[in-house]
Amino acid sequence: MRVALLTGGGDCPGLNAVIYAAVKKGINHYGDEFIGFLNGWRGVLDNNFIPLTLENTDGIQLKGGTILHSSRTNVKKIPGGIEKVQEVLKQNKIDALIALGGDDTQSVTLFLSENGVPSVGVPKTIDNDINGTDATFGFDTAVMIATEAIDRIHTTADSHNRVIVVEVMGRDAGWIAYASGVAAGAHVVLVPEKEIDIDHVCKLLKYNYDHGKHYGVVVVSEGCHLPSGGQVIGSKEVDSFGHVRLSGIGEALAELIEEKTGFETRSVNLGHTQRGGVPTAYDRLLGQRYGLHAIDMVHDKKWGRIAVLRGIEISDITIKEAIATNRRLDQRFFDVISSLEAKV
Repeated sequence: MRVALLTGGGDCPGLNAVIYAAVKKGINHYGDEFIGFLNGWRGVLDNNFIPLTLENTDGIQLKGGTILHSSRTNVKKIPGGIEKVQEVLKQNKIDALIALGGDDTQSVTLFLSENGVPSVGVPKTIDNDINGTDATFGFDTAVMIATEAIDRIHTTADSHNRVIVVEVMGRDAGWIAYASGVAAGAHVVLVPEKEIDIDHVCKLLKYNYDHGKHYGVVVVSEGCHLPSGGQVIGSKEVDSFGHVRLSGIGEALAELIEEKTGFETRSVNLGHTQRGGVPTAYDRLLGQRYGLHAIDMVHDKKWGRIAVLRGIEISDITIKEAIATNRRLDQRFFDVISSLEAKV
């Protein structure tokens, strides 16, 4: 078969591992031929691609980012977009398409699959919020980076008797804040799934100061809502999927904490450092397992389905099920956070 791959949405550690494994098994076990469209769905529309071979994919599983580059192009919003994609795939004699991306990218994959384009998906998001899968590659790397940063922030906050608010990624789900905040011993962990109780936050921080620890570390997801209501938006411009750029909750929260407590408070936004750099060993392995399953899905003609991790097994579900809702933190995780907080 002649198979095309693409990566859409934000970059993510482990994308290259998926590409590497799919290409290696496809060529060695199935005799497939591969191309990779550049810059996500934009590359398909522009007919911009490179060949993917054993030679030019060798070793890429060790690297971060994506050798295919990416974009947030929404084919569904482009007049004649679906027809153009079908035309390009036919012109290049493509038998199947493997799309690596989150719910936005996969909404396009599903749309194409329902309109005659043989397509399968691989879930990608460092936010770890795709429904139906226990883990997405890139999440472990993001948590490791965030945890190391918070570890370092403890020492400088302690040295200067300050409160420091650390803003991490997480638009609708607080997995990164939860995992890194708990792992790094943050005094307060705030996630989008729960409203911010600013009075409780301030009580927790005052507890530190009253019990000999004259500093505090707060971890907050970018998608949290301020007590006054609403998310903090870095730019009013929206991408092709209708998302605004979230940024600034950390700074806004720091100002509020300082105003209410009188403690000197600063903020740090970890931003894109969380998704940059090389993937952890876990994400390299998970990415490769997804890639191996994706090429098997192609040969089993499981169109409109996406690879998922259930327990320790890689399987697949419909893309429609995967993007129907976000996988979010529930009471079990809130209990962990509250159990580790000071009793105030």
